Formats: sequence, C-alpha cells, structure tokens
Amino acid sequence: MKTIIEDQNNSINSASSKGIVLIVDDNPANLQVLSSFLDQSSFEVWAARSGEKALQLLENNDLPDLILLDVMMPGIDGFETCKQLKSNPRVQDIPVIFMTALSETADKIKGLQLGAVDYITKPFQHEEVLVRIENHLKLRNLTKTLIAKNAELQQTQTQLIQAEKVAALGQLTAGIAHEVNNPINFIAGNLNFVGQYVQEVVNLLHLYQKYLPNPPDEIQTAIQKNDLNFLLDDLSKIIQSMQVGTDRVTEIVSYLNNFSRHREAGKKLANLHEGLESTLLILGHRFKRNAHHPAIQLVKDYGDLPLVECFPGEINQVFMNLICNAIDAIEETNKNKDIDTIYQNTGVIKIKTEAIGEQVVLRFADNGSGIDKADQTKIFDAFYTTKPVGKGTGLGLSIAYQIVVNNHHGKLTYHSQPGEGIEFIIELPIR
Repeated sequence: MKTIIEDQNNSINSASSKGIVLIVDDNPANLQVLSSFLDQSSFEVWAARSGEKALQLLENNDLPDLILLDVMMPGIDGFETCKQLKSNPRVQDIPVIFMTALSETADKIKGLQLGAVDYITKPFQHEEVLVRIENHLKLRNLTKTLIAKNAELQQTQTQLIQAEKVAALGQLTAGIAHEVNNPINFIAGNLNFVGQYVQEVVNLLHLYQKYLPNPPDEIQTAIQKNDLNFLLDDLSKIIQSMQVGTDRVTEIVSYLNNFSRHREAGKKLANLHEGLESTLLILGHRFKRNAHHPAIQLVKDYGDLPLVECFPGEINQVFMNLICNAIDAIEETNKNKDIDTIYQNTGVIKIKTEAIGEQVVLRFADNGSGIDKADQTKIFDAFYTTKPVGKGTGLGLSIAYQIVVNNHHGKLTYHSQPGEGIEFIIELPIR
C-alpha cells in the first residue's frame, strides 16, 4: 500500500487495496496511528495536516474513496473544509467521516447537515473505525453501481422510446400516404380524360356556333344568361387548377413515403435534402401565420451534398426534433409579447448544408431565446427540458444526440447565447 503524507511518499507493499482513504488531521500522532492501522488493513492511505493541504491534494487527477476529517484544526476547521468539499461537484460525492472529541449533539448535527456521513469519536477504537469505513465504502460502491445502472436503464429507455416514436411516426405517415395515394391516382388518371373530353365538347360547341350562328331565341337567351364564353374559358382553367392540385398531392405523398423510410433495414445511400424537404412539409403548418404570431421565416441555404450512407428514417427524426425545437423556442420567446413587438422581430429559422471533406455539415439556427449557461451542460441529457410542463418530454435532443453520435458516428454540437437564439450543428460522415 501507499501512504502519502502531504508531499512525502512512503510505500508499503500489500496484496491489494480495499480503497483509498484520505486522513486530514493536524496531529501527527493521530495521523501515524490511523495510517499504520489502515495500512495494515489493506487500505491505501493519503494524509494531510490541514484543511488547506487536503483541498490542494484533491485538485490532482486521482481522488480518494473516503475522507476522515478532523473537526478542530488551525486555519480552516473541519466544518469549513467539508463545506468547501461539498460545494465542489468534482469531489462532493466522496463520503466524509468526521473525527472529533466533541460530543455535543449540536456539533454532530452541524457536521451531518454540511454533508458528512458519520462521526468517529476520539480516542479511536480501531475496530469501530474499520467497520465504519468499510460500511461507507460499500455504500458508496453500491451507490456508484446504482447510478451506473440507472444511467444504463435511462439510455435503454430513451432508445426504446426513440424506436417507438420513429416507428409510430413512420407508420402514421406511411398509412396516410397509402390511403391518399390510391384515390389521388384515380383522380389524376381520370383528370386527363376529363380535360380531353371537355375540350372535345368545347370544340363541338364552337362548330355549332360556326355553322349555326343564328340559333332559336330560347337558345340565344340561355347563352346570354349563362355567359357561355365565360363558362367555356373558366372550365378550362378549373381543370388546369385541378391538375396542379393533384400534382401537389402526389408530391406530398412522395414526401410522406420518403419520411417513413425507417422501415428499410440497414443503412442506405440517402439524399438528405429530400429528408429535409419531407420534414419541412410535415411541419409546414407550424410556419404559417396564426392569431398569436406572424409567419415564421424559413431561410434555406443548401449546398451540393453527395448521397450519404445512413439510416434515413432516423436522420429524418433528428431533423424533426431540431426543427420542432426551433419553432417551440420562437413561440415561447413571443409568448407574452404584444403583436406589434412580435412583427418588429419575426421568427427566423435558417437551415444550411455543405460538404466539407469526407463529411456533410448541417446547421439549424433560430432567433429564439437561446439557452442559459446553467442549462447548457444538460442539454443532451434524457428527460431534461426547459419547456413548460406538458410542452416537452426532454427526449428530443437526447434522441437526436444518440442517433447522430452513437448510430452514425457523427457529431452534434451547438452554439448559443441567451437571448440570441441557438445553432445546432450536425456533422455526418459521408460513408
């Protein structure tokens, strides 16, 4: 084992270490007794003779598993040292056991309120010290295991929810596309014949007008009453409009089918611009003007992208999550503003794509409220959300991160300034 007293290293060999214990005590005799005893009990022992020295020691990369901390010390005492330890996220989870001759209940309560897990009363009983240390190390190890298992379960849950959302949305869009596709094909197929037949009837009427220019009074009255020339001209325009409409519905069906491509197994070479357009089509209604805000401006700056080997359905899900978040951010920013103020600074979402070397880069920027610095470290955590209750699940960005980073070996980063919006950047390998 290794006993470290401040900057001095004294090595004692042993089979294996039960853990690292840092002893903080200004009394050299106490340090020597505890260090020797714990050394013999197969612990690696570090020692410091003041709270200041202990805090300096904990700035190193390696950390102890448990701290034995004397209460009465010159300089900063044990209470203040414990307070500083518990305010440091890097070391706040290390269990602290106070060592003291104080027997007042108020002192014990104060130490426990500061974050200590136990007390050892001087003079020391070696067996008691050993049992307390071993018990708290077991608790810490169990806590670590529980936290790791919980994180693993959360990740699994997120993946299951992601798969379910992608599947449900894909099934919905595929179902709508299928149900719309058959009748629209029927209409589109027959509309050509309708146009042809109407034109033949119009030609026939023109022949009648050419060779029978003076029809009976009853027919002339009907022609004037119904404005026959207008009817013939407008009928042709109506059929053209119907043709444009059916072409648009056919295009929408094609986009819906593209969005639902999650059903295809394995990675495919995909046109990411098609996926973006499919997603924007589905979210098109959220860009439109309504009673609460003007239309959200969409700025597209598409570069020349090659086909990218990816899971198209998953990438479409990422697009959906990022664009939805951008729209939500703009709507939340405008929530309590009057309509005139909103019109002076309308919402804008910018999407830019480009190929750089062996990867493609996609940028999604909005002019919403941005993200506070306190929230930025948690932005990709599962179930973490800054949205109002009932508005978000806290899974959108976590799912997007897993898809881009874990499933496609890419990067998902962001730049944000509070009050100035946020920009998400996706980097995907082409192959």
